[in-house]
Amino acid sequence: MSTISGKVWCFGDNIDTDLIIAARYLNTSDPKELAKHVMEDADPEFAKKVGEGDIIVAGENFGCGSSREHAPIALKAAGVSAVVAKSFARIFYRNAFNTGLPIFELPNTEAIQEGESIAISMESGEITHGSKTYKFTPIPPFMQELLDAGGLMNYAQKEMKK
Repeated sequence: MSTISGKVWCFGDNIDTDLIIAARYLNTSDPKELAKHVMEDADPEFAKKVGEGDIIVAGENFGCGSSREHAPIALKAAGVSAVVAKSFARIFYRNAFNTGLPIFELPNTEAIQEGESIAISMESGEITHGSKTYKFTPIPPFMQELLDAGGLMNYAQKEMKK
């Protein structure tokens, strides 16, 4: 997974886990069912509009609020290939890597508009947006291993087979 490219969906600051997947849907852990309701309280039509490989770009503190793995699972199951934000709530940050959802911290997300396409190069640590290139905060090597494996459970299974 060296490059991720996709259409951008923009959200603002403090998108909490209840906006990502509302508590009323937490009676299931089925990713496909969760995907039907992803971002519903932020944009009621989002689950119908988002396409495979699309990327969310947001402001500060993305994933704040309750600790629920359902949030990154719902995003990933809906086809979101990555989230780029100014900053992430710490528990969402860890849950995203544990579930294999790539996330990137970029201080100037406001330069990227909804509907545009961006490319994220894991190797160079850059996000390309039109003719502009931005460096993102590097992902620690172990976290990169989690992403490469598809999440913590896949990583653990792979390690047990060694």
